[in-house]
Amino acid sequence: MKRKIVIFCVFAWMFTIVPAQENSQWRGIERNGIYHETGLLKQWPANGPQLLWSYDGLGEGYTSAVVANDKIYVTGMIDSTGYVYVLDTQGKLLNKKEYGPEWNTNYNGSRSTVNVNNGKLYIFSGRGVLSCLDEKSLNRIWSKDIEKDFGGTNLKFGMTESPLIVDNIIYLTPGGHVHNMVALDKNTGNLIWSSPGIGKPSTYCSPQYVGDLQTPVVVNAIDSNIVAFNAKTGKMLWEVEQKNPYGHSPNTPIYEKGLLFSTSGGGIGSVLYRLNQDGSIAEKVWTNEMDNKLGAAVKVGNYVYGSGEKNRYWYCIDWYTGETKYKNNEIGVGNIISADGMLYCYSDRGELALVEANSEKFNIVGKFKITLGTNQHWAHPVICKGVLYVRHGNTLMAYKVKN
Repeated sequence: MKRKIVIFCVFAWMFTIVPAQENSQWRGIERNGIYHETGLLKQWPANGPQLLWSYDGLGEGYTSAVVANDKIYVTGMIDSTGYVYVLDTQGKLLNKKEYGPEWNTNYNGSRSTVNVNNGKLYIFSGRGVLSCLDEKSLNRIWSKDIEKDFGGTNLKFGMTESPLIVDNIIYLTPGGHVHNMVALDKNTGNLIWSSPGIGKPSTYCSPQYVGDLQTPVVVNAIDSNIVAFNAKTGKMLWEVEQKNPYGHSPNTPIYEKGLLFSTSGGGIGSVLYRLNQDGSIAEKVWTNEMDNKLGAAVKVGNYVYGSGEKNRYWYCIDWYTGETKYKNNEIGVGNIISADGMLYCYSDRGELALVEANSEKFNIVGKFKITLGTNQHWAHPVICKGVLYVRHGNTLMAYKVKN
């Protein structure tokens, strides 16, 4: 009888369904603003999609929400202290915990989007402290201070880098003379490699990973340059100038099949590079006038969509030639994400528009005004399981965008 019980227990254990751990990060799975949702609304009602709920009380901040394991994670600042908030998908606050001092010098509030990865939360404060927290308890596991630990220098508007994690490595850009870029063990925070890079300060940009070449590459904007590193060793591979008059380039590059796209504000414009097979050379393919300040761009099909700063239009650009297919200024410029063949354009004037992703015209098929929340409309929207999440200052809103 005991033997039968043991066999039954073994089989029960073998066939127990363990939910997969969901991970989530800045601008989606590939950090490119594309959300892999289907069956979404192709047109909105006159007053916009249905508001399911809103949560007030996040404090000051510009970070996007991330959704993983049926929970929403977002950060904000209250009285100079940064907090991470955990909500359920109905907008109920489940947990809240401080992670340390936040940026309160100008445009106050949190900046970096949480990276949820295998049961841990990774948060980079505007004060330059990277914290690893347990996802369930929110207890701190480890932390690193970029100024004290790596000789980095904070920036005029605070650190805004959203952590990049690949396998067991977290990549960070202290911007120091010795530790220009580093790779850390995501479980312990221990240093894996450090590169002197170009020895210049970092900027307001989050890095991108290129994994389909002979050499895996991490690329990021540093000072007025785009810089590439061997992701395994930290060896600097190349640098190209992207000189912004303000000294910063905030947009994560977009990569696909050997081609790397980057855009920066201040009239600098956009550029596409072709990388060789081992990632050691970046050859300029084309440039375009679209000069996005902090709203990024998306590639849908054979076209890039985004908006400018000095050139205050929404653009459609041919991915392969750099030709401008159209530019339009029906709504203010701002952030952009995409899902299910549609563009979600969130302007700095608080307009949120649903636009067809086509190269013929900027065809708005739904538009409404974000009236809740505080301060600038800078946080990038997020889509998960048919819900559009929009953060505006102290308020997070959830809209139903799927029947």
